[in-house]
Amino acid sequence: MKVAGMACPEGLSGLRRNVDSGGGERGVRPSAAKARLIFSRLSARLNSRPFKALTFVVFLFSGLILAIGCHSYHIDATVENRSGEAIKLLEVDYPSASFGKDLLAPGEVFHYRIQLRGSGPLKVQYSSGQGRLAQIDGPSVAELQEGTLQIVLLPGGKAEFHPQLTPAR
Repeated sequence: MKVAGMACPEGLSGLRRNVDSGGGERGVRPSAAKARLIFSRLSARLNSRPFKALTFVVFLFSGLILAIGCHSYHIDATVENRSGEAIKLLEVDYPSASFGKDLLAPGEVFHYRIQLRGSGPLKVQYSSGQGRLAQIDGPSVAELQEGTLQIVLLPGGKAEFHPQLTPAR
């Protein structure tokens, strides 16, 4: 067999050579018939029952490892306004972030989920209905803690903190 003026060696009778325009050899690829034969044999192996069972076990095990290893630590925070007046510009600072609300009506409850990065104290600040700024220091929290935290805002710029968190690690 001759391709681009070159003779094909006897051992490669079922293969074609690709020749680029410069006359150099780019590589060897099987003919279409051989490619179909190789694909059909590979397909038969992949569709065999033992291979399917093994694939199922591997995917099941991988999913189990991901489900167990991907736990997200978070704290469900609740801020309740028992001050008897509307609260403006509520801000709760915790290590690495903060959350808040523009207006919290008397008796209103605000829920927020936080994820801690680092450790440090909680701080709450807000403006009362009469324009007074309240700043309150809360308990310290640490990364990898999880659970619930209830913050109850009281009259006179005071607050109660009710943390139910796992111990710091």
